[in-house]
Amino acid sequence: MTSPDTLVFMELAIQQAKLAMDALEVPVGCVIVEDGMVIASGRNRTTETRNATRHAEMEAIDLLLEQWQKNRLSMTEVAKKFSNCSLYVTCEPCRMCASALSNLGIKEVFYGCSNDKFGGCGSILSLHLSDAVSPNKRGFKCAGGIMAKEAVLLFRTFYEQFSPILSKHLRKFKVGYMVSEDLSKDVGKDDIVMGVKRLIGDEEVKKNVEVLREKFRNG
Repeated sequence: MTSPDTLVFMELAIQQAKLAMDALEVPVGCVIVEDGMVIASGRNRTTETRNATRHAEMEAIDLLLEQWQKNRLSMTEVAKKFSNCSLYVTCEPCRMCASALSNLGIKEVFYGCSNDKFGGCGSILSLHLSDAVSPNKRGFKCAGGIMAKEAVLLFRTFYEQFSPILSKHLRKFKVGYMVSEDLSKDVGKDDIVMGVKRLIGDEEVKKNVEVLREKFRNG
């Protein structure tokens, strides 16, 4: 049975994901908790930064590292603090993020929906498991399926709202590869958002995007 605290922290991660969607980013969000207190949060910013590594988890991790560096914590102290931290994220960490979390020695990860294409916590690879061969890979406890329906609904809302608007526009551009009529089959989530950004000058698209933003803000 999921504890009340876990649900509270996952709800905060959901709120971060909503902020990402409001910013026309794929809706993934997270919080990092130490001793029952949220000490960092993050949301997907891959399109805003034009950097494919700026996943929600990496945003939160870098925020903590920056704070601890300012506080002049040693590497040993940073490792000790990470070992006492828990991550709550709306979608299963990808292979990149799972590997980073393992190397940092985070205590545990709780996630919402699974990541069937890029999951690093059991769906594709199990990078959360410790590895005796690699001393830097400590591994961490992992539990999924927490508020998964809410996390999936965010993705579904994002794709269903944007696909009708962009389907007739994105075919004008080469967004990684040729686009078919059915965006959900051929276009990745970041490709859709990149399409929005590249088309933002189009008055029709701009008008529709503003309508969507208002819908997202109002729930």
